[in-house]
Amino acid sequence: MNEHRADAMNENPLNERQWPTRLLIGGKAIHGLGRQITVVNPASTQTVTQFPGASIEQVGLAVENARNTFNTSTWANDTQLRVRSLARFAELIGEHADELMDILISENGTPISLKNNQVGFPVDFLQWFSQQAGHERVTDLGLNRSGTARSRVAYRPVGVVAAISSYNYPLQIAVIKIGAALAVGCTAVLLSSPQAPLGVARLGELALEAGIPAGVLNVISGGAEVGKALCEHPGIDKVSFTGSVSVGQQVMAQAVAGLKGVVLELGGKSPAILLPGADFNKYGRSLHRRYARHAGQGCGSPTRLLVEESRLEEFIDISREAYQALYVGDPRQAQTVVGPLISEAHRDRVEAMVSRALVIGARVVAGGGRPSGLPGWYMNPTLIAGVTNQAEIARKEIFGPVGVILTYRNVDEAIDIANDSELGLRAYLFGDAAQCESLVPRLRVGTVLINGGGGDPRPDAPGCGYKLSGIAPEGGEDGIREFLLTQHIDRALT
Repeated sequence: MNEHRADAMNENPLNERQWPTRLLIGGKAIHGLGRQITVVNPASTQTVTQFPGASIEQVGLAVENARNTFNTSTWANDTQLRVRSLARFAELIGEHADELMDILISENGTPISLKNNQVGFPVDFLQWFSQQAGHERVTDLGLNRSGTARSRVAYRPVGVVAAISSYNYPLQIAVIKIGAALAVGCTAVLLSSPQAPLGVARLGELALEAGIPAGVLNVISGGAEVGKALCEHPGIDKVSFTGSVSVGQQVMAQAVAGLKGVVLELGGKSPAILLPGADFNKYGRSLHRRYARHAGQGCGSPTRLLVEESRLEEFIDISREAYQALYVGDPRQAQTVVGPLISEAHRDRVEAMVSRALVIGARVVAGGGRPSGLPGWYMNPTLIAGVTNQAEIARKEIFGPVGVILTYRNVDEAIDIANDSELGLRAYLFGDAAQCESLVPRLRVGTVLINGGGGDPRPDAPGCGYKLSGIAPEGGEDGIREFLLTQHIDRALT
C-alpha cells in the first residue's frame, strides 16, 4: 500500500480567506447568532475557520420565510421559472467546481480524485431535476361507473421541506434533497452538517445567483439542537435526512409529533458476493477501492466481501496486490485514494472496532495501522478475515476504510449471509450475469449492482434502503413523488 508522507497541504491560512459562513434566510446573507462552529481540516488538523451557527430563533425565521414564500410566491405554479433557475443552478455549480472542491477538501478531506462524485454528480442531478420541473403530473381516471362524473388525480407540492445533509458528500446529498423538492414547487430549509458547512453555504449563494427566488431555499448551519428545532417546527411539512441509523431514529421521533413525513437514507453494511467462478483479477481489485476511497466514509460501500471458502487464500493474495494501489495521503494529490477520516474521535472509533475484532480471533490480511509522516486523522485501509457474520465488525456500519472477508460454501449460504443484517442499502453481485440476475429477487436491499454496475449514480433511478437503512426513496420519479401530495378531483358532468 502506498503512502504519501512529504508534501504540505497547500491550504490557505485561517485569516487569509473569506470562507462562506453566513446563513441564507429569505434571500439575505446574515451572520448566525447561535453556538460556535469550528471547521477543522482533517488532513492537517488545523482550524479552517470558526463562526456562529444558527440560533433557535433563526431556525424559526428560516422556516417562516420558507412558509411565507410557499404561500405567496409563484414558485409552486411557475414551472418555467423552476426549469430555468434549476438549470442555471446546475450550470453555476459546474462553473464553480474547482472552488467548491477546494472548499470540500479543506473541510472534510475528500480526495481530489473524487471531484466528479463530489461536484460533478450534483450538476448531473440538478440538470435532471430541472427537466422534471416542467412535467405535468396528472392522471385522468375517466368517467365513473354511472357516467355522471369524471375524475382525475393531481399532485401538489407538500410544502416546506427540512433537508438535512451530511459531512461525507455534502453537496451531492444536499442537491438530491433540495433538487427534488424544489423541482415540484416546494420551498426548503437546508441544514448542513456542522463538520462540513462551508460547501453547503456556498451552494446557497449560488442558488440565489441562479435566480431561485428569495425564501425558496434557506440555508442554515448548526448542531444537534438546531436540527431538533428544525424537525420539530410546526411549519415544516416533510423532513429529509441522510446520516446514521441512530440519528435517523432521533429525526423520525422529532418529526412524528407533527405527523410529518420523513425520507431517511441511513446506514449500510453492503455485501459483495463473488459468485463461484468469479474472476478475482477482474472484479476483486476494484472492489477494494470502492470501500477504501474517501477513507470508507460512504454508506453504500461494499464492506462485507463474500468469497467461496475454497478460494479464500486466492482472494487474499489478489487483495494484497490490490492494496498496493490504494494510495493514502494528501487529498490534494491526484493519486490519493484514501484521505483522512473526518475527526480524531471517528478514527478512534474505527480503530477500536478493528481492535475488538482482533481480540476475538480476526486477522488483518492486508493493510492495517496508520501511515507514517502524515499529520491528519489517517488510517490505512484494512482487510479483516477470520470472523463470521455474527461479529460486530461484520454487522455494524464502520464508516471507515475497513473490509471484512466472509466465506461461504454454496450460493444459498452466501445469500443467507448477505441478508442476515439489520441493514439493507445495497448489494453487489459479481460473476455470470445470468446467475446474478436470478439471485437479485432474493436480496433484501434497495439497490443491486451487478458486476459493478455503471459506476455513476443515475438521477433518474431511485435509491432506497430496506430495514434500518432507511425509509422512502431518493432520486428518480419515485424520489420526486415523496415531495408531492395526492389530490383527487371528482367533477360532475351536469
